Parts: sequence; structure tokens; C-alpha cells
Amino acid sequence: MNVMRWHGSTRERLIEALPEGVVILPVGAIEQHGPHLPTGTDTLIVQAVVEAAVAQAADHSSRQLIITPPVAFGSSDHHLPFGGTLSLTFETFTQVLLDIVRSIAMGGGRRLVIVNGHGGNKGPCHSVAEAAAIRFDLSVGYADYWELFPAEAGGNSPLVPGHAGVFETAMLLALREELVADRPGARAVSELQAMAGITLHSRDRWRRIDGFTDEPGRASAEKGRRWLDACAAALADRLLALAKTL
Repeated sequence: MNVMRWHGSTRERLIEALPEGVVILPVGAIEQHGPHLPTGTDTLIVQAVVEAAVAQAADHSSRQLIITPPVAFGSSDHHLPFGGTLSLTFETFTQVLLDIVRSIAMGGGRRLVIVNGHGGNKGPCHSVAEAAAIRFDLSVGYADYWELFPAEAGGNSPLVPGHAGVFETAMLLALREELVADRPGARAVSELQAMAGITLHSRDRWRRIDGFTDEPGRASAEKGRRWLDACAAALADRLLALAKTL
């Protein structure tokens, strides 16, 4: 397969592959996910989506696909009051990503795709992608994996991925069921969810909903497998397109 893993490759192989290859950088977080999901949920999911997508794309890619280790720590200060969270400040996280991207460029990399697995990382990731193109002369693609989720994969009703709700809980049931604890019962849909054209930020709201959205009790491993497959297939398509255009 046309796949390399950065941490399993020698410097010689990387020096040879980087100028024409595409580097894929998964970015996650370690943060509270309600009383039922592990703190590494975002990192586990984004790594799984990236691995599956690269495996699908590799045999059809015109370029070597090079996966870096995931950036496990993200910008999660809004979850610190709950405990169980390891967070970098917005500024530190941005600088960490910039330093990683700088290292890729200095090693010979010219094409990068950042795949994000945590909502709190969106601002820094966008900033880093833009700065990297200017500072390091890199061609950079950026995606939040859940934004690639095809509507038809969600069933009869639209699916709005939340935090530690049905979407992420189903993913973890499919990936690592043994890590999922007893799930909270049904309740009203969180007010933190979609309001057309508005993104809400509020520590008080997170406290009122106990740090998780919607209804994790509706999750199942079968749904999770279907949704993981859909996200991975969508990302694989994007990687193939980016390999041709970056």
C-alpha cells in the first residue's frame, strides 16, 4: 500500500517521500466526555477515521500518503471545570501546531492535510492552515471530520454531531465498546445544539447539561460502524482529490 507512518519510518525514507507525498495530521483532544465516555474520545475517533480513509485511498492515490502520530492534546479549556481534561491554551495549541507544521516543511514536506476531531480546535486549526501556507510555502487542506458526514448516512432525520451524545457514543461503541460506561437516560435536546447561523459559547450552559449533548442512550455500535464508514469514505474521496490538486 502507498502508506507511510511517520513514527515508523526512517529519516531516509521520509526525506525521499516528503517532497512529493501528502502528510495527514490528525488532531484530537483529551477532555471530559460526560459520565460515560473516555477522555480520549476525540483522539480515538479522528485517528480511526484517518486510518480507515488512508487505507481506502492509498491504492488509488498518485502520491505517497504519510500519516503523522495524532496530536492528542487540544484546546479544551471550556471543559476544565468538569475535571478529567488535559488542555492547551488557545495560544499554546496554535503554536504547537505551527511548530509541527514548520518541522514538516523543514523536513521536505510540501503538502499537508489537517484532520480535526474536536470542535474547540477549529479556530486554531484554521489559523494554522492559513499561516502555514504563507510562512512555510505549504499547500494545506483542512477538514473537521464530522463536517464530511454525508446527510444520507444519518438515516431519516438530519444528524447534528454533538459532544458525547449519540454520534460520538455510537462511534466509541463501534471502536472500543469496553471503554463506554453506563449511559445517561433520555432528556431534552441541548440548547447548545444548532441555532441557524450562530455558534454559541458559554461555560454556564455546559454546566447545566453536565458536559454532554443530546441523547447518548440512542447510540448503538451498528450506527457507529455505519457512521465511521461514511466519514472515512468521504475523507478518502477528499484525500484522493487533494493528492491531485495540492
